[in-house]
Amino acid sequence: MSDDYKEMKNNKEDLDFLEDLLHPIELRRDLLIEHLHIIQDYYGFLSEKNLTLLSKLLKISKVEVYEVASFYAHFDIVKNNEVPPPNMTIRVCNSLSCEISGSSELEAQLLENYNSKEVRILKAPCMGRCFAAPTVEIGHYHVDNADINKIRDAIKNNRIKPEIPDYENFENYINKGGYKKFSEIISNINGDNWYDDLIKSDLRGLGGAGFRTAKKWQLVSNEQGPRYLAVNGDEGEPGTFKDRHYLETEPHMFLEGMLIASLAISAEKCFIYIRDEYPAILKILKEEIRKLEDNNIISKHYIDVRRGAGAYICGEESAMIESIEGKRGLPRHRPPFVGQVGVFGRPTLVHNVETLYWVSKIMRDGSHVFNNTIKNDRIGLRSYSVSGRVKKPGLYLLPSGSTILDIIDSAGGMSEGHTFKAYQPGGASSGLLPASLNNVPLDFDTLNEHNTFIGSAAVVILSNQDKIRQVALNMIEFFKAESCGQCTPCRVGCEKAVTIMNEQEWDIELLEDLCEVMESSSICGLGQAATNPIRSSIKYFPDEIKNHA
Repeated sequence: MSDDYKEMKNNKEDLDFLEDLLHPIELRRDLLIEHLHIIQDYYGFLSEKNLTLLSKLLKISKVEVYEVASFYAHFDIVKNNEVPPPNMTIRVCNSLSCEISGSSELEAQLLENYNSKEVRILKAPCMGRCFAAPTVEIGHYHVDNADINKIRDAIKNNRIKPEIPDYENFENYINKGGYKKFSEIISNINGDNWYDDLIKSDLRGLGGAGFRTAKKWQLVSNEQGPRYLAVNGDEGEPGTFKDRHYLETEPHMFLEGMLIASLAISAEKCFIYIRDEYPAILKILKEEIRKLEDNNIISKHYIDVRRGAGAYICGEESAMIESIEGKRGLPRHRPPFVGQVGVFGRPTLVHNVETLYWVSKIMRDGSHVFNNTIKNDRIGLRSYSVSGRVKKPGLYLLPSGSTILDIIDSAGGMSEGHTFKAYQPGGASSGLLPASLNNVPLDFDTLNEHNTFIGSAAVVILSNQDKIRQVALNMIEFFKAESCGQCTPCRVGCEKAVTIMNEQEWDIELLEDLCEVMESSSICGLGQAATNPIRSSIKYFPDEIKNHA
């Protein structure tokens, strides 16, 4: 038997094995990322050989497979002459909340205590668990308020799978009247003004942009079908964990809201895009969606859950849609907007998880559940993810007119020995505000005059023990790491900013010029908002920027 024949036979056997491994899902180009996850989960990495075999099964070029696999941080490509990564990977969160809680020191301890051939230690961006900082992830198991002893214990007991939290399952939700409103709407779908309550509530998108929900429904409905609905569950903004909370506690409140929204635009299919950092949620959704199918509430495969792979940029709606299509998460140029040309080129309604949670509540109980709350002339409620130097970090549902002092008070006040100094009103993208700006309602539009925004309402509290230079650098390093690289102003601008900010003396004039170029020329919000930590630090904390002792 010739060597060529043996190789051909082995390749055929490997191809057959890979096809069997991928069998649970169809061999389709748009499912490329899902296929890559299956291979990575099974082997622990993506070998060059398996990438080649996958390209044959999907009938696409090796280049296409490689460029997608190499784009996402959670895929480990191993070339033929390289050593695969260790069986165990520990990701240490280095977002701001974890950083000020000692994640760098914890990472150093791990590197000192574990052999790199047995355990791989990696820095990782926000995992959506800022309320329990510092956090590490071992495999898919999260260690909250982590220290070296907790991590040792988890490794000893081989805790690598996600813990499924207690949540309201399908049976409990049905017993409380769940999906009754959805059924009523289906029966009366042609009735006049069936979502009047939503219009009266004036619900706006809670992912950051704040576009009015009912108006978005109307605009997408006016587009020629078929139409799709896509849920943005890629909650990657550092400091944000509200969507994780709602999905891990009341997933069906969200799911019913999504189905109601799908009726509004006559969606042919719904896609739910969930970040890979939320493994428990992926399991919960797949289990509960199966129950919806089994109970004939939806048809089989009407809801398609897609798993992200570690790319903050996919929180941008057009980049998310590219990822849903099995591509690199590169933001699209606009116009056209995704409501006109979205998933597979069709009009697509994109919503945030919390927005759909409130759609369900409002449609079930009336607009008053949302808009009867008034504070500081602001109407409605808002979920604030609160972390940093407070006694009780966590998610707080408060009036939309709440100030930073109201939020700190709700979180138990400042931590012992800490004095309030500064805060992020809406994650890293929003930059920093000083403690003196403490009477501004943290809501849509109220922060415009201060050149920032509420965004996803990720509030990080800083104290007199935090150095603004280091805080700003942490934020801009995040943007440097997460830039998709598509446009030069963002890719080079973030890298250049980090270089300047690592110097003993910041070149303020050069930084300001850099900010202007990034804001005016970047394709998407990442590059445009990445300047906020720089500008706000210079504006509000000039003494610290100049005096770095």
